[in-house]
Amino acid sequence: MSKNYTLLKKDGEARRGEFKTPHGVIQTPVFMNVGTLAAIKGAVSTTDLHEIGCQVELSNTYHLHLRPTDDVVYKMGGLHQFMNWDRPILTDSGGFQVFSLAQMRKIKEEGVYFNSHIDGRRIFMGPEESMQIQSNLASTIAMAFDECIKIPSPREYVERSVARTTRWLERCKKEMDRLNSLPGTINKQQMLFGINQGATFKDIRIEHAKTISKMDLDGYAIGGLAVGETHQEMYDVIEAVVPHLPQDKPIYLMGVGTPANILEAVSRGVDFFDCVLPARNGRHGHVFTKHGKINLMNAKYELDTSPIDEGCQCPACKNYTRAYIRHLFKAKEMLAMRLCVLHNLYFYNKLMEDIRNAIDGGYFQDFKAQKLEEWGVEPSK
Repeated sequence: MSKNYTLLKKDGEARRGEFKTPHGVIQTPVFMNVGTLAAIKGAVSTTDLHEIGCQVELSNTYHLHLRPTDDVVYKMGGLHQFMNWDRPILTDSGGFQVFSLAQMRKIKEEGVYFNSHIDGRRIFMGPEESMQIQSNLASTIAMAFDECIKIPSPREYVERSVARTTRWLERCKKEMDRLNSLPGTINKQQMLFGINQGATFKDIRIEHAKTISKMDLDGYAIGGLAVGETHQEMYDVIEAVVPHLPQDKPIYLMGVGTPANILEAVSRGVDFFDCVLPARNGRHGHVFTKHGKINLMNAKYELDTSPIDEGCQCPACKNYTRAYIRHLFKAKEMLAMRLCVLHNLYFYNKLMEDIRNAIDGGYFQDFKAQKLEEWGVEPSK
């Protein structure tokens, strides 16, 4: 059994657990609030994150490597000290940028050569470099360096890519063990999650899951989804893969997603989530409510004295009306973004708390059905 992850309760395939880390215990299922450059976009501070119930913050290896550079973060005592956050931080590996910077990159066995999106300078990142950067950042959980494959991709390419990702994972594990043993390392208990890939080929995904499960990592992620496949295809992949990952370790679905996606994935055994969606939507006035998403820019909210979501306890809903927040957007006041991002992140964190309570109480399936109905979303097959 894992010494870090404890499965407290199951309701169908939905799992309620606790994950012990060097920076505190994470109650799962959990949504990680995305702060790409060590800050949530939309003028949200780490003191705000405490107030809105954030358990884990996620930052980006590639972006922080470019600025302020991981050397600067290391000299500042690591990310926790640098951004004044005392709870767990997960850093992704830079692998997704390999996918998103497809026009500017070259993938080889040793790693990936690509051009900085800021100034075009040539950068090389391989498994060892990714681990070194993440060690400098001193995050709680480091992600293994992988290739996020475009969907659809030819089967032959997917097989080659997945085999390389496995070899890269072995190199990541070896390098992290080495870095954690060095005297100058800030977080000598840094944890490592491996990533399952395989596009939408279930047999490749399952085989890869079985292979990486033998490596006894701290957790396992399902990567390369929410990049163009349908929701149903994504759910089918999750359903196929989860049974072949260690059940005594946390399972993380990367980059997902909508509230409905989260409910569907939890019901298939997923524990960790992250997505830029709540913050990005909030910055454009799109806010989540118990009756689905609304756009505060719409004229019908001009004289609306109700809060964004009736009964919500976030800082925005407790203090301001839809009409006022709409006015702030129209006047291009930064406060508009801030209030909506705070609301959306609170909505997600509260949703996860309600999910945990539902699994604890043995009524998760009813909870899921009720929520999907309220949001007007059809349940998946």
